[in-house]
Amino acid sequence: MKKQVYRGLIRLFNNNVIGSFLQKTSQTSISKWFIPIYAKWFKINEVEIEKHRKEFTSLEDFFIRKLKTDSRPVKGNENEFVSPVDARVEQFGQVMDSCIRVKGLTYSIEDLLKDQDMSARYKDGLFVVLYLSPADYHPIHAPAHAIVMKQYDLGGKSTPVNKLGLTLGKSPLSTNYRIVSDLKQEDGTWLAMVKVGAMWVNTIELTHPSSNVKKGEEVGYFSFGSTVILLFEKGKVELHPALKRSSSIRVGEPLAVKKN
Repeated sequence: MKKQVYRGLIRLFNNNVIGSFLQKTSQTSISKWFIPIYAKWFKINEVEIEKHRKEFTSLEDFFIRKLKTDSRPVKGNENEFVSPVDARVEQFGQVMDSCIRVKGLTYSIEDLLKDQDMSARYKDGLFVVLYLSPADYHPIHAPAHAIVMKQYDLGGKSTPVNKLGLTLGKSPLSTNYRIVSDLKQEDGTWLAMVKVGAMWVNTIELTHPSSNVKKGEEVGYFSFGSTVILLFEKGKVELHPALKRSSSIRVGEPLAVKKN
């Protein structure tokens, strides 16, 4: 019953008119007067922000804020993969029967990726799901030194990817608008990064001009609370022992390491 009510409400309110209104409103100069309320409500750490609060031109400008240099140092050694975002660790584990399970919902990686070669590569590997709330820093960074071998977008209208959305929604991770990046390292190790959009402000911007990415450098940003899914090949890596469900992780902190 809960699922039916929730999905009915989402269908009612998840439309282009509301989404466009919210996005345009957040881009106006008037919206900057809501920044103090937003910062206090979500307990934003303004000490690490590159600009002073008064320098932001709109609420959206504040939302996609940049941080001071070295506020997100890349930790660990060259064999470790790091978190590409500030987020909550929503779920992680092994891909079983070509599926991942998140908040009681099962997702086929074939539906998630829509690419046969990639699906075969990651079907028995490992996965990590990272959720970004509206309070989080929203730029996306490279999890490793690699070459972007393939990058494409999928899906259309998005629904919430928060805890409620993942629990009661209709497969949001594999139906929402998303950008899939397939990365290959110099030693032949592959990993996939799926950036999933959120309801209303369904925007993912890519900012890196080159296919060669360095671990920790910015490659894009979200314009609202969103999710990142990482996929690793079978037998190539193991998840970092410090990784815990529902814990917070920041850009540059280790989440997986290559096996010897």
